[in-house]
Amino acid sequence: MRFDVLTLFPEIFDGYLGSSVLKLAVQRGLVEVHRHNLRDWAVDRHRSVDDRPFGGGPGMVLRADVVVPCVETVRRQTGDAGRLVLLTPQGRRFDQRIAEELASHERIVLLCGRYEGFDERIREILEPDEISIGDFVLNGGETAAMVIIDTVIRLVPDVLGDDQSSREDSFSTENRWLECAQYTRPRTFRGLEVPPVLLGGNHEEIARWRQQDSRTRTEQRRADLLGPDN
Repeated sequence: MRFDVLTLFPEIFDGYLGSSVLKLAVQRGLVEVHRHNLRDWAVDRHRSVDDRPFGGGPGMVLRADVVVPCVETVRRQTGDAGRLVLLTPQGRRFDQRIAEELASHERIVLLCGRYEGFDERIREILEPDEISIGDFVLNGGETAAMVIIDTVIRLVPDVLGDDQSSREDSFSTENRWLECAQYTRPRTFRGLEVPPVLLGGNHEEIARWRQQDSRTRTEQRRADLLGPDN
């Protein structure tokens, strides 16, 4: 899977790309992440990418004559133009269903906003999929891009080593409830014991316990996830 990130601050991703699961996925050739600096498409000698809004108001707005050519050029770099995602508080709220939807694409192009946002003509011309990671405002779309990349790569075959892991995650299509409690060594810690059923080796009983614990946690913490038939 290939990600192209269009941003004013590509250096923000330096540490992220060199760490953990993503680093290993890139090294193994399972995932590619390419960064593109919007300033490279600036049209003046000052490399300006934004300007004051018509009609007045605070802040600066990202220019259409910079962003649109950047997106169009990047999308032409491969035979697959990819799914274009504009990261904005006005987009549909990101969740596991959208992550699974995005994971079905071979290429995702992530457009990160800054300042007061985008000239509206960028939306009208490019017609991106607008996505928000929540009802709050970030300083820019870079953090949101990392959230989407981190979520989607878990669904790429072989990235996690055990594909069953992502299928059992909370909110996944195969497990709409919260994940059950997990335990490891030591068996006793500060007077708290591992549930005996997990130590008995009866896989059917363990499966039933995990399913019940998952349901109980969901009822207590996120009852909104339980459908009418649950």
